[in-house]
Amino acid sequence: MDNDKARAHAIIRGKVQGVFFRVETRRAVQRIGGVTGWVRNRRDGTVEAVFEGKKELVDAILEWCRRGSPMADVTGVDVKWKTYRGEFEGFDITA
Repeated sequence: MDNDKARAHAIIRGKVQGVFFRVETRRAVQRIGGVTGWVRNRRDGTVEAVFEGKKELVDAILEWCRRGSPMADVTGVDVKWKTYRGEFEGFDITA
């Protein structure tokens, strides 16, 4: 494993469903580049995501998540750092 690679599992809380948060997350990932993983809505009203890539790029997308999409009102982001796996080829919105 490269020491500069990271995997973050994030739960984003607040007004994050029905405000294009997942689509905007994918757009932010595309702008930042070099990040793979997925994002999805959860039944409890939060959004869950896994991000993999260089640590600095994963940090950048997590910082974006703390602000969120223009219509979102993010109240918190819980992050658990995991071992990088390199299992994703792109970044997907999942069900």
